[in-house]
Amino acid sequence: MSTKHPIERGGERRSVFASVAEAGSNFTSSPAFFAVCLALVATWGGGYALGFSDTFHHVAGDAMAAVSLILLALLKNSELRAERAIQEKLDAIAAALLEQRRGDSEAAQGDLERAIGMHEET
Repeated sequence: MSTKHPIERGGERRSVFASVAEAGSNFTSSPAFFAVCLALVATWGGGYALGFSDTFHHVAGDAMAAVSLILLALLKNSELRAERAIQEKLDAIAAALLEQRRGDSEAAQGDLERAIGMHEET
């Protein structure tokens, strides 16, 4: 188990968890996942209307709790990654502004371009 920030784990290479978390985050923000959740809740609620057993309601409730915990983990991971990306951009902007103020406008330009993703566009 690691207490490091997700960005600081594993160096330059992305971990399996980071890849799975990103894919899961992309899926959970899709209409298909919303439909799955809606079907799960409808099944659970419909169980009461149709008189299903208590065991069915417990299983459906446990499934919804598991989905909630997974979503919480994905949300926190996504939040930490976004926070780190924003902080890196702000640091690069601050460094570029300081270098420009000192009269050396090209010193931090590479870091600034890398932080805001300009190197990926060219």
